[in-house]
Amino acid sequence: MVDRLPPLTALRAFDAAARHMSFAKAADELNVTPAALSFQIKSLEEHLGQPLFRRLNRAVELTEAGRALAPGAQEGFARLTAAWRAARRLSDTQTITVTAGPALTAKWLAPRIFAFANAHPEIELRFAAGLRIMDFDRDGIDVAIRFGLPRDDEFFSRSIIREWVTPMMSPALAAQYPEPADLRRATLLHQDDTAFLDPPIEWHAWFKAAGLGSMPTTGPRFSQADHALDAALASGGVVMGRISLAAEAIRAGQLVMPYPLSLTTEAHYRFVCPKGSESRPQVSAFYDWILNEAQSLTELNAGRTFVSAQDVAEMA
Repeated sequence: MVDRLPPLTALRAFDAAARHMSFAKAADELNVTPAALSFQIKSLEEHLGQPLFRRLNRAVELTEAGRALAPGAQEGFARLTAAWRAARRLSDTQTITVTAGPALTAKWLAPRIFAFANAHPEIELRFAAGLRIMDFDRDGIDVAIRFGLPRDDEFFSRSIIREWVTPMMSPALAAQYPEPADLRRATLLHQDDTAFLDPPIEWHAWFKAAGLGSMPTTGPRFSQADHALDAALASGGVVMGRISLAAEAIRAGQLVMPYPLSLTTEAHYRFVCPKGSESRPQVSAFYDWILNEAQSLTELNAGRTFVSAQDVAEMA
């Protein structure tokens, strides 16, 4: 048997029809007539020597051969499309697409982006905010800002923000809770965005580090850190705030950090991109800019007492 591949146009017609289970919808996707698409599929079946679809009255269904071919055809076109996009991006020096978590995008990146735009008017910066780990080639991403423990050996990866947390609240609430022990009667805001970290950096760990024993178990819980911060800004309670997300509110006096004790973690934000991409002009410019912006966070370290979450976990 000769493994000569059929024409690419015929395979594309089959892939579209197999995904839609409709010749008409596949023709719309490919911007051809149903008759032209049907001709391509028929030529593919002749090339194979057996049918790929059963033609029913108002529908089609895959034959056994069609079911064998469909996954490979779909994956093949997806990989080809990703490779084409990756190749085209190499010649693009004026656009950069960055993915980061929704909270970091809203609370840290977005408020600063005007500075990058002013410094680099020739570069178009695009954000893809989301918690899903995106694929550089498949999703057309140039740079990922990732939080957690580093697992980026196959990529260019550099630490940009070392995270720490401490109780944060509005000035009005701070007046009501002048001492750490006063938090026992406060509304504590809980968040799940760091629940994956081991050891944890949440209320239980901070209470233990402060020598306050067990913490109150009540209080609202948020799946997103920025939502918990918004509740704290509205005096809805006290949040175990992450400095990366709360820096602007702290500087503006909207939130305060009345107690010096702060927890650190080995998890941190990293600037990640495919190896070699860091030298592309727009990626290099964005890296230099974000590293400089991140350095400004160290100003908020003054007067803090830092204890690592690992040390807290090992306390008796």
